[in-house]
Amino acid sequence: MAGYGDDAGFAAWLAGEGYTLPPGSPTAAVLRQRGSRYIDATYGARFVGRPTGGIAQERAWPRIGAVAGPAVSYGGQGTPIPEDVVPIAVIEASYHAAWQEANTPDSLLGAVVSGAGLVKREKVDGAVEVEYAVSEATDLAVASRVVIPTVEGLLAPFLIPDVPVIGILAI
Repeated sequence: MAGYGDDAGFAAWLAGEGYTLPPGSPTAAVLRQRGSRYIDATYGARFVGRPTGGIAQERAWPRIGAVAGPAVSYGGQGTPIPEDVVPIAVIEASYHAAWQEANTPDSLLGAVVSGAGLVKREKVDGAVEVEYAVSEATDLAVASRVVIPTVEGLLAPFLIPDVPVIGILAI
């Protein structure tokens, strides 16, 4: 598998940001692969359009019918993205994720969580009682997701809005 971008682009991005890889970190290719896997696994289902190669495509990008821009969020047309293009922002987002992985190995994997051990309320001998902000509606997958704010910002123009769909059913 190949990560987004290339090793030379990643090296140039690192230099431009004033970063150097920590001693003993994996190769640039491995870090790009991990960063790209994080991007695709975390955001792939929310990207606008669909993969040009269908379900057999290695990466989420390039895409058919993809558009970019704030207009997407407000129901507008947006700017069409050619079917053979991976947006620079997607590549840079993968580089940010690769940088995160280089500095904190395995951090992109997220936490392994289980609802079995959740505690809603604890009472300790005496007058101390603690209630946690946990409910039956807690989405453990969302709660355990790794969030990198810069990545979120870079990818926002390419994501399907995360708003509830309101419909009217006429019979």
